[in-house]
Amino acid sequence: MKTKAKKVADVAEAAQAAPAEPKGKLKTKDYEKELARLHVELVKLQEWVVHKGLKVCIAFEGRDTAGKGGTIKALTERVSPRVFRVVALPAPSDREKTQMYMQRYVPHFPAAGEIVIWDRSWYNRAGVERVMGFASEDSVKRFLQGVPLFERAMVENGIILLKYWLEVSPEEQTRRLTARIHDGRKTWKLTPMDLKSYSRWYDYSRARDDMFAATDLDFAPWYVARSDDKKRARLNIISHILEHVPYKTLPREKVKLPARQKAGDYKESDHPIRFVAEKF
Repeated sequence: MKTKAKKVADVAEAAQAAPAEPKGKLKTKDYEKELARLHVELVKLQEWVVHKGLKVCIAFEGRDTAGKGGTIKALTERVSPRVFRVVALPAPSDREKTQMYMQRYVPHFPAAGEIVIWDRSWYNRAGVERVMGFASEDSVKRFLQGVPLFERAMVENGIILLKYWLEVSPEEQTRRLTARIHDGRKTWKLTPMDLKSYSRWYDYSRARDDMFAATDLDFAPWYVARSDDKKRARLNIISHILEHVPYKTLPREKVKLPARQKAGDYKESDHPIRFVAEKF
């Protein structure tokens, strides 16, 4: 059995070490083909989760521009939002600031037959809140001490918990933030917080390492995905989810479209219809 120090070292190495043989960017054609196959499997997973009443929590964390949003979009674009529910909480209200820290997250936990996907989660306290000075070091310490108990309670109550850290290199983060500055389609993604975060790369590294050390748990481990190639990261993470949430293919009855009714006495309305201009 690994010691805690060894486990922490292994996780840090996975997050920081460069690949022995860097792969080229995945071609869009290959990406779309594989994503279509994985989407079919996600539909099967969805049906199984509903059928068996499973409860799944998937938390996505990482630096700004690491690709969390794109990964979540790829994961959810072909499944039901009533089963795959995305939670991206705003900054806490004045009332929420007076609550127990975990209190605002618990109401969003899954019921039977639901998969909740966190676009940033309770780990805000260990990351952005700590680095940007929104939380005191004492509160961060209490958080890191309490999370193992909290997540053990989740798992013991039947929640399948998966935690992903998307690891982006400093060079790729620079490229993506520069694109947000100059690409009119992406300017909405750029916030003053992004710029402040960018300047504090190693503060985030230290916060990440502390978070792994305290919360990489045997019953709720962290999984690190390299995300310099967004397409590869999406496919790798979706494949990993399918491997870690047990499911089976449910039998399906053959579907045949019924005959459409006859027009009978129906006549097209003479009401003037305002069609959208066909410019394309």
